[in-house]
Amino acid sequence: MDKQTQQFVDTFAEQSHPDVLEQFDRASLEELVAKHDTPFMVLDLEEIDYQYKSLQAALPGVKLFYALKSLSHPELIKRLKSLGSYFDLATIGEVELVESLGIKGDQCIHTHPIKKDKEIARALEFGCTRFVVDNFEEMKKFYKYAGQVELIIRISYRSKQAVVDLSRKFGCVLEELPVLVDMAQQNGLDVVGLSFHVGSQSLSPMTQVNAIRSSIAAMKVMKNVKWKFLDIGGSFPVSYQEEVMPIADFCVPVMEALAELPEGIEIFAEPGRFISAPSMIEVVSIVGKAKRGARTWYYLDDGVYGGFSGQMFDHAVYPLAPLKTIDAHGEFYPSVLAGPTCDSIDVVAEDIELPDMQIGDILVGKQMGAYTLASATEFNYYPKPKVIVVEDIFDPETEAL
Repeated sequence: MDKQTQQFVDTFAEQSHPDVLEQFDRASLEELVAKHDTPFMVLDLEEIDYQYKSLQAALPGVKLFYALKSLSHPELIKRLKSLGSYFDLATIGEVELVESLGIKGDQCIHTHPIKKDKEIARALEFGCTRFVVDNFEEMKKFYKYAGQVELIIRISYRSKQAVVDLSRKFGCVLEELPVLVDMAQQNGLDVVGLSFHVGSQSLSPMTQVNAIRSSIAAMKVMKNVKWKFLDIGGSFPVSYQEEVMPIADFCVPVMEALAELPEGIEIFAEPGRFISAPSMIEVVSIVGKAKRGARTWYYLDDGVYGGFSGQMFDHAVYPLAPLKTIDAHGEFYPSVLAGPTCDSIDVVAEDIELPDMQIGDILVGKQMGAYTLASATEFNYYPKPKVIVVEDIFDPETEAL
């Protein structure tokens, strides 16, 4: 039995957490199914509260700039605004979205290292004056904006522990930093901070810790700069198929490293996945069933071109379970879960073992807020899953994980 199969079977085994859906109020989910056609996603605003407050408690004194790219639903953004969150922007579309929701430019930072001039101009019009750069050509774009902007230079720190290595594409090496700073100062630009992003879904805090200490060392050497900010990026992990380090424990060594910062420097972080992933589930139906060789193929009404797109683009495999209660001692059979499109790549899970399922049965995917709806398409003219916004889908007798 392969690893994926074993994880699914273990879901229904008799252990301390025998049910992937144990924490949810099943009656509430069944009520939603009765009211709405599948597929649909459920955005739980209380889970946003829980995740945001958990991370803020683990990073006291750090300003959290939510990364809109992970999930940009307006209700999520409004909820974070009410919690005092700041926002990490990368495009004109994101600028216009937060502006429409009453967020001000000074509550944001523009972190895309590569920008068109019109993107810089639109962000400045909005009132966002802090921009990230990471190379000489990008620095030149800001010459005409001298006196209007504060620049943060992004450094590259590669991480083998991150599921998605974001320093492969962006970030300058430390050796280039003094030359970039000198180039900025000679052209009247203010360099005020350093940033890095060691990768999305980092399974260890140590690369982030090392990046913090290297950044601090660089700041101390470059005494000709009035440093204001250190942006430590994202990387804070969530549990998909396997447990990850609790966020309070993950952030202990991070905070120890940050304590070495010179006095007066503000600390930013850019959480996306940690806040958005647990806030959303997806509800799908089995719409087809076929025996192909030794395996049963179940066809769902959403797949990797839709809400499960994160399996292609984000390297995530989502916990998935039937809504109906499954007998852990019943028989399981070799199965495949496939999406609805005509493309053979549209397969959600292969070589797993499932109980005998029927057309019309409901399955629920967990941890599906981050990089799912954000990257979903309408291939084959299947619409993206609609979003149902609720205040709480958790069983009041269980604690949200």
